[in-house]
Parts: sequence; C-alpha cells; structure tokens
Amino acid sequence: MSPASRSPGGSSWTIQGRAVTLPVEVRRATTGAATFLANAAAARSLLPGPEIEIAEVLPGRALLSIAMIDYIDNDLGDYNEVSIALFVRPRGQAAGIPYLGSWIDMTRGRLGTHILHLPVNQGFTCEAGCTIWGFPKTVQEIDIDQSGDRASCRLVYDGEHALTFSLPRGGDKSLPDRENTGYTYIEGVAHRNTFTSGCERFGVRMGGAELTLGKGRIAEELRSLGLPRRALMTAWMEGMHGSFGPSEKL
Repeated sequence: MSPASRSPGGSSWTIQGRAVTLPVEVRRATTGAATFLANAAAARSLLPGPEIEIAEVLPGRALLSIAMIDYIDNDLGDYNEVSIALFVRPRGQAAGIPYLGSWIDMTRGRLGTHILHLPVNQGFTCEAGCTIWGFPKTVQEIDIDQSGDRASCRLVYDGEHALTFSLPRGGDKSLPDRENTGYTYIEGVAHRNTFTSGCERFGVRMGGAELTLGKGRIAEELRSLGLPRRALMTAWMEGMHGSFGPSEKL
C-alpha cells in the first residue's frame, strides 16, 4: 500500500495512490441519527485532551449522537458509516446561560462534536479520514437496512456485535446548508474541522429510537454513559449533501 502524502499547499492528498482534493464533496447520502442524554462525568473521561469540553445541557448531563450514514455518491466512495459523537465546545468558549445556552447552541447548530468512534466498511475512506482530518475511523462490518418504514443499522466491531439501532424514516422538510464544526486530534494536537451540509428531505421526531447494545469496547463505553435509554429525538435526512474542507489547528 502506498503511503499517504500531502501536497505542499495542503489542498490535496495522495491516499493509496489516489488523489484527494479538498474540499471533499458529498453529493448524495442518507443519514439517520438519534440523540441521547448521557452521563457528563463519563463523557468527560472519554475526551482525549483539555482543549475541548463537554457542553452540559442539564446538571451532570451531556448530549450523545449515534448515527448511521449511507454514502451513495461521495469523493471518497460508496460506503456505510456509524458515528458515535459527543457535543462539545472549545474550552473557555462563552456558553451563555448555564445549561440553557447549550440547548440554544445545539438547536442553532453552534455546538461542535467530538467523534468517539467512526467505523466504516471501506478501507480507502478509512485511511483518508484518519489521515486528512484525524477521524477515528476503523474498518468494520456495518449493515444498514432502509427497506421498511424504519431504518436499522447493525455494527459488528472487531468481530463482536457492538450495537443495533433503528429509527423512523421519512421527512418532507428541506434543510438548508449550514456550517458545522467537529474537533479531532491529529498526532495529539487538537484540530478544528469545518464542513457544510444540507438535505432535501428532513424529518425530526421526539424519541423514536430503539438501541440494543452487544459486547466489546463500544458497547461498554455506551453503558458507562448511561445507555441504552430513551432517545431525546431522532432525525432522518435523505438527499443529503456536504462539503469537507481542510483541518486546522485549534
């Protein structure tokens, strides 16, 4: 396998012998996501550095998202992905009114995320995501079923069933493009990743998710956070598109 390399200007990379030019464009994808309340102290212990902090929305409560993503037309390929992420902000950033400020920031898309796990089922996007943005991608077995009125996802991680979750499909709203921020660590250094995304068919519901935990590292981490429990909300996004620019030091 050819080693990854970066152009002098930083706008393009060579991954496994293929050129990747930034921004990376996602032209079509489908996402289903569930948001849960999680134990803030346990969430804090999972952060890899002091540059970011948990955004508490209630005393001792953080927000955790579990999402299934089916990338259909993407510069990095056609693949499935599972995202497990905490909502965070840079340490010391003004949070407004305690707890209420975090709720407001979340609804307005101003909270960032730190992804704990980002398994995918293809090797090229795994190496590209780890190299360019510092995403914690690994190649795992991911099955996504969208054949009924609910979408379901089964993740097998390192040979063990880690989790299965499902949520309602469907939505008739459009979601305009907006900027999102994620925080990663590349060789121990905190980075900010900015991307834009929107979708054609968007639906949101209170509750609605079903989550079953299996064995292994991911399942035990989620149990330490207080899951499984009832989801606060679920979201469905079809016809999703996005653009991922370069990573920058925080």
